[in-house]
Amino acid sequence: MTEICKFLKTGIMLSLLVLLGGTAAIAAEPVSVGPRPLYLIDDMDDGDLKEQLLQCRGMTAKSADFSIGHRGASLQFPEHTKEGYLAAARMGAGIIECDVTFTKDKELVCRHSQCDLHQTTDILSRPELAAKCSVPFSPASENGGKPNVKCCASDLTLAEFRTLRGKMDGANSKAETIADYLKGTPEWRTDLYATKATLMTHRESIALIDSLGLKFTPELKSVDVSMPYEGYSQGDYAKALIADYKAAGIDPARVFPQSFNLDDVLYWIEKEPEFGAQAVFLDGRYRGNRLNPDDRASFSPSMQELADKGVNYIAPPIWMLLSLDESGKIIPSAYAREAKKAGLKIITWTLERSGPLDEGGGWYYRSVQDAINNDGDVMTVLDVLAKEVGVVGVFSDWPATTTYYANCMGLN
Repeated sequence: MTEICKFLKTGIMLSLLVLLGGTAAIAAEPVSVGPRPLYLIDDMDDGDLKEQLLQCRGMTAKSADFSIGHRGASLQFPEHTKEGYLAAARMGAGIIECDVTFTKDKELVCRHSQCDLHQTTDILSRPELAAKCSVPFSPASENGGKPNVKCCASDLTLAEFRTLRGKMDGANSKAETIADYLKGTPEWRTDLYATKATLMTHRESIALIDSLGLKFTPELKSVDVSMPYEGYSQGDYAKALIADYKAAGIDPARVFPQSFNLDDVLYWIEKEPEFGAQAVFLDGRYRGNRLNPDDRASFSPSMQELADKGVNYIAPPIWMLLSLDESGKIIPSAYAREAKKAGLKIITWTLERSGPLDEGGGWYYRSVQDAINNDGDVMTVLDVLAKEVGVVGVFSDWPATTTYYANCMGLN
């Protein structure tokens, strides 16, 4: 009789999920890391870390907050799409990012940049919407060797935005036609999963990620329009982001709002303290060489000054946290040590965004490029970030990699 009751209870629950649209059922799906983590581990130099990671290959994978889906799973799925978010969740990302910008009618949507629609959606193949772009397409032959175009979320209403379809981020910088311009996916990515790419509003991303039982890290993006925009101030913008989580009844402890603008972070700390406690300062002070990660004197404000302002989380790019010792071994940078000394929790970005690493790894590894010569070095870098720098989370374009590492090392 007990088994019959369990069966009936399960049937009732499944019926409720169907009535609710079936989204909650996704949360019950097992996490799968696929072949890539082991591909990377196989490519590692022989040593204790490689052996330790290989011993975890039979483990049952589970979600980990250490693993953050950067724009979803954008190594192979169009960024900020429903399909990309689901892929990130299925690879064990415990936290998923929606970069937040706004449309012409001030509705919040998930886009990495307010003006990236020409590179990340099909807007240019939609003449009625392409005509609304801030800068209509003109071919390379008319612009000194490069095509010129700029299409912004703020060029469209929400209703118009909803009709777009996502595509892999990229553009052909020598294109003479729109068709050629759209063929810009980097060769180490793929268009295989871009045939269906559903764009998301901020509220829709909240509903989806909530249904998966995961956490949120919305980034308030800088804008390309002048602020205030038709009476919409920066404060209104920062407030609106938090308001969507309040309206959805989301526990503030599940939300990590981010911004490169320190004033946004301080606004949340002051005006929305429950959410501000987990606000993340994305550190872009490397721009213009304003900050050298090995020169403490260039940290302005200092790590302690940030902490004194109420900042609890800081998030620089990977290379700012790493350096090389005299023997060429990867070690924490002065920046990493100072952040840790001030009690700041560190998140970093972005793993799996560099393509093959056989030539030094590119921009994300610029401070340690002399130690990077194969794809397996991703795992070595991840190990230093976790064990020596002490990061609490890593953004990845392919969260299976960070999930595998977190599961193997017992990280949440």
